[in-house]
Amino acid sequence: MPDAIRVARPQGASEAEARLVAESARETEWSKPSFVRELFLGRLRLDLIDALPAPEPEEQARFAAFMARIRTFARTIDDHEIERTGRIPEAVVDGLRKLGAFGMKIPLEYGGLGLSQVSYNAVIAYLSACSAPIGVLLSAHQSIGVPQPLRMFGTEAQKKKYLPRLAAGEISAFALTEPDVGSDPARLSATADLADDGSAWILNGEKLWCTNAPVAGVMVVMAGTPAKSGGRRGITAFIVETDWPGVELVQRLEFMGLRGIENGVIRFTNVRVPPENVIWGVGKGLKLALITLNTGRLTIPATTSAAAQWCLRVAREFGAERVQWGVPIGRHDAIAQKLGWMASTTYALAAITELSARLADAGTSDIRLEAAVAKMYNSEAAWRIVDETLQIRGGRGYETAASLRSRGEPAIPVERVMRDLRINLIFEGSSEIMRLFIAREAVDPHLRSAGALVDSRVRGSKLAGALRLGAHLAGWFPGLVLGWSRWPRFRRYGRLAKHLRFVERASRKLGRTLLYAMVRYGPALEKRQAVLFRLVDASAELFAMSAACVRARAITDRDPSDASPFELADLFCRHARRRVRRSFRAVFANDDAATYGVAQDTLAGRFAWLEEGLPG
Repeated sequence: MPDAIRVARPQGASEAEARLVAESARETEWSKPSFVRELFLGRLRLDLIDALPAPEPEEQARFAAFMARIRTFARTIDDHEIERTGRIPEAVVDGLRKLGAFGMKIPLEYGGLGLSQVSYNAVIAYLSACSAPIGVLLSAHQSIGVPQPLRMFGTEAQKKKYLPRLAAGEISAFALTEPDVGSDPARLSATADLADDGSAWILNGEKLWCTNAPVAGVMVVMAGTPAKSGGRRGITAFIVETDWPGVELVQRLEFMGLRGIENGVIRFTNVRVPPENVIWGVGKGLKLALITLNTGRLTIPATTSAAAQWCLRVAREFGAERVQWGVPIGRHDAIAQKLGWMASTTYALAAITELSARLADAGTSDIRLEAAVAKMYNSEAAWRIVDETLQIRGGRGYETAASLRSRGEPAIPVERVMRDLRINLIFEGSSEIMRLFIAREAVDPHLRSAGALVDSRVRGSKLAGALRLGAHLAGWFPGLVLGWSRWPRFRRYGRLAKHLRFVERASRKLGRTLLYAMVRYGPALEKRQAVLFRLVDASAELFAMSAACVRARAITDRDPSDASPFELADLFCRHARRRVRRSFRAVFANDDAATYGVAQDTLAGRFAWLEEGLPG
């Protein structure tokens, strides 16, 4: 094919083709155990999360020294200026470069700081609490930008060429999303074709919502590449430098929140990419992206946890100082109920953040499900917490910080934090996509056994599928019915033991209910997303309860005189147990069919009369 301009055209992809692309990129093997996966199999494996190795002393010393410098530097950051101008000052970016903040996750041998995931999370969370756009700048660069995939899949030559530059402060980005492609990579329209002489890949296409693109010097770009032997194009990851001919920043984008982030539309026109800039291998780009995100999305639980802590402080202080009807509003039951829930949930979010990061550092577990649950759970809970914070502060929560300051009041930016937090339910995998991902992995062991009985994509005899499923269940199902969940199990957790016994019982019920749903709905289960989502929500609550209990015991082991972690974990678990029961009740007793019918009629315009009277 001549090296002429190849106009990228959206690829039409059927549902089956889209599913095939997604399935081909899945990690199908489980070489390491997973706590959440075990929950879906009806087993509470506390041993996977309760005895993780201690941090390395040398790494902790590096982190402590670096964190001290970060705290000092953070005092120079004017978050109100960033909000007002919509830009992070160059002096701030340069200061972060000098501190080495762009190399936190890059190994020491390549000029980075070599911090663990736990330490990295702590720094990103702290800086995000100072200014959310700064946290996004650093996270997009290191969590999903060039450093992470290079560390995991890059050649030694690629690492030596790029990692020192990135550690020194050259900013990177990750380019996957397109105007017509979000969570459906089968429709990817960016293309890369090998030049006639094999000297370069010719990259064409356009990427949307590319964080850091306006300031990046290098980025990972996902593009469709020719299939080896017919069929659909594969997806390949390329390292692209933004000063190469044909790389064009089309537009810098602005959003309702995170004012100050650098995000843009970027276009590639006949960009020549050297063959040595392919990461991992041709056709492995989508799998690379998914594996990278398993760890990369762990910064979102950290930043949302920090936001929840900030909100709790704001709500607590206002609840104590604001007096109505003769007493502080925090003494009124309506507000006290909010504060109690906020405190216990904030504690749980910190526990989830710590546990998921420690699992990543330990390397003894497959954390794809834990990372997805942590991202989904923390982002959604933090959104509720900021909503309650705004409600508690009332008009002062809704008023901008600049307006508050102009009236002589403290410039507490609750409305800004709300706007900043909302995107966490969308990017790096929306809540809906996270639930679909978790559900798909949860049913996988049963799909492998049941075959055509429950999977419409599998050709074969239903009877054979039933026999295989029967053999699978013969050794598995009895454990879902029989089990010991009474004293003295988990007695080392004291007053929290009853909650862990609940988790153990509920995990067995989770496994049973998933099986019943597969038998009841058969191949149609994959369309019953609301049913699957309730099971995912139950598993997320069980994971959160386990994390809360494990963290409480660890804290009190260090300081037996402090019972507060047990109090917070106890209250969180009380609330979580109610939510788990609600999820189970609604799996089969629901109004999903009626709701779906109304939704389809709405799409068809049947209820358009509801919109009458609005201005054009």
